[in-house]
Amino acid sequence: MGSITKAPTYDAIIVGSGFGGCYILQKLRNEGFKCLVIDEAPELGGVWYWNCYAGARTDSKVPLYEFSDEKVWKDWLWTEKYPSWREIQKYFEHVESKLHLKKDIQFNSCVVAATFEDDASQWRVKTHDGVERTARNFIICTGFASKAYIPAFKGLNTFAGISCHTSRWPHEDIDFHGKKVGIVGNGSSGLQVIQEVAPIVKHLTVFQRSPTYALPMRQRKLDKTDQDKSKYSDLFELRKTTFAGIEREFNPKCAADVSPEERQEFFEELWEEGDIIMNKESNQHAYEFWRSKVLPRIKDPKKAEILAPKKKPYFFSTKRATLEQRYYEVYNQDNVESVDAKANPIKEVVPNGVITGDGKLHELDILILATGFDSVTGGILAIDIHGSNGQSLKSKWEKGTWTNMGLTTAGFPNIFFLYGPQGPTSFCNGPTCAEIQGNWIADVMDYLKKNGFKQLDSTAEAEAEWRQLTNGIGDTTLLPFTASEYMGTNIPGKPKEMLNYLGGLPDYVKRITSAVDLGFPGFTLQ
Repeated sequence: MGSITKAPTYDAIIVGSGFGGCYILQKLRNEGFKCLVIDEAPELGGVWYWNCYAGARTDSKVPLYEFSDEKVWKDWLWTEKYPSWREIQKYFEHVESKLHLKKDIQFNSCVVAATFEDDASQWRVKTHDGVERTARNFIICTGFASKAYIPAFKGLNTFAGISCHTSRWPHEDIDFHGKKVGIVGNGSSGLQVIQEVAPIVKHLTVFQRSPTYALPMRQRKLDKTDQDKSKYSDLFELRKTTFAGIEREFNPKCAADVSPEERQEFFEELWEEGDIIMNKESNQHAYEFWRSKVLPRIKDPKKAEILAPKKKPYFFSTKRATLEQRYYEVYNQDNVESVDAKANPIKEVVPNGVITGDGKLHELDILILATGFDSVTGGILAIDIHGSNGQSLKSKWEKGTWTNMGLTTAGFPNIFFLYGPQGPTSFCNGPTCAEIQGNWIADVMDYLKKNGFKQLDSTAEAEAEWRQLTNGIGDTTLLPFTASEYMGTNIPGKPKEMLNYLGGLPDYVKRITSAVDLGFPGFTLQ
C-alpha cells in the first residue's frame, strides 16, 4: 500500500514517438514537466519508422507536413513535394539534432497495460518486460494507423514464400526482381507498392476488393528556391484556421447547383491540386469526372471495368484518398493481372500461392497484405487500460467509442488521446492536429498544477453530447453509406460509428479552447 501513495515518478508517460509524441514531449518539457516517451520502435518517427515498404511516401505535401518550430524548419530543406519514407526518417533525425528528444524516450519497449490508481491519482503503466512506472498523466499518441488489419484467410500461415503486411515491412527490404508477386488491397499503401514493383517483377497479381479513386499526386522535385522560409510562420498559422489543417479551404458550393461549365472548371482545379461528401448528385458528378480522367489511361476494357466501373461501387471521397503517379498505366503491362476479389474472393492461401473462389491457383513467391488498419481505436485498445474502480476501456468501448472532444474519456482521469478517436484525426493534417491537441493537453496540465488539482475527468453527460455531435455531423454526409476505416466497418465486429470529428478544425479549436477559458465545463476537477 505504501508504494501506491508515493508521488508518481513522472508527470506524464507518453506512448509513441511520431509527430504527436515528439511534439507533446517537447511542449511539456519546455513547461517544466518530467516526461517519458515509450515506443516499441528503435528510433523516432512513429508510423514512419515502420512505413518503409516499397514506394512508401507521405500523401501530404511539405512544408505543411512538418513541425512549426522554427528551430527545426529554418535550416531543413526537402527534396520532394511528397517526401519518401527515407527522407521523413532523415527529417526525424534532424528533429532529434535540434530538440534532443531521445534522452527522454524508452525505445524497443511496448506498453501493454495501464491502470489508474484512485488513491494516488496516478497511472501505473506496464511494459512488455514487466517493468512498471507511475505517472500523473497518461498520454496516448498511437495515431490512427498503428494496428494492422490482417484478414483471416484460410491457410495464411502455410505460405512458404515471403509474406508481410505493409505496416510491418522488413527493414532489410524485399527483392522483387523476377518474382511472382501477389498484393491484396489497393488503398494508399497497396497502390504505392504496386507502382513501385510492377516494372521489376516477373508477374504481379493485384487482388482488388474495391477500386480506389486515386487522384494525381503531382509529385515534383524541390530545391531551395521552392522553399521560401519567409512565408513559413504565416503558413503554419494559416493551417490552424482551415477545415483540414492545410493551406487551402474547401469550396462551400454544391456541385449540383452550378452550371456544367462552372462544375467542370471546379473539378479541373481539384484535379490539378490533387479534393464531395454531402450531396449524392454532386458526388455522382465528381465520380463521372474522375472516371473520365482515368479511363483513357487503361487499354484493356475488362481491367478498366474493375479499376473504374461504370456504376460506382461506393460514394466518391468516402474512403481515404489515395494519390498516384503512374498507377493506372501499371495495368497496361502484360505482366500485371487484376483480380476482382469481391466477385472472386481469396478462398485459401497455400504454400505456393493463393486459390481464388473460381478454383484458380495464383502461383506466388511473395504475398503482400495491404489490407488496412483497425483504425484510430485499434492502437489504443491494444493496451489493457483500466480506469477508476477498475473499469476496462475495452469493455467501455465495446459497443461504441465515447470521448469528450476526442481528448479524454469519462471514468479514466488524466488520460489523454492525441490524434485519436472523435478528434479531427483522419480529416486533418497530422502535424497540425498534433500541435493543436498537444497545446490543449499542456494547457490542462498547467492549469491542474497551478490550481492544486491532481486530476481531471470528463463527465458522462459531456462525452455523450460529443459522441452525438460527432455522429450527427457524420450522418449529414455520405460516409455512413460506405464500409471504410472512417466508420470502423472495415473490421469485422467493430461498431459502425463516426471515428473522426468532421466539423472542421476551426470549429474544433473553438470548442476545445472554450473548455479551458470557461474553467472546464463538462469535466470534474479534484
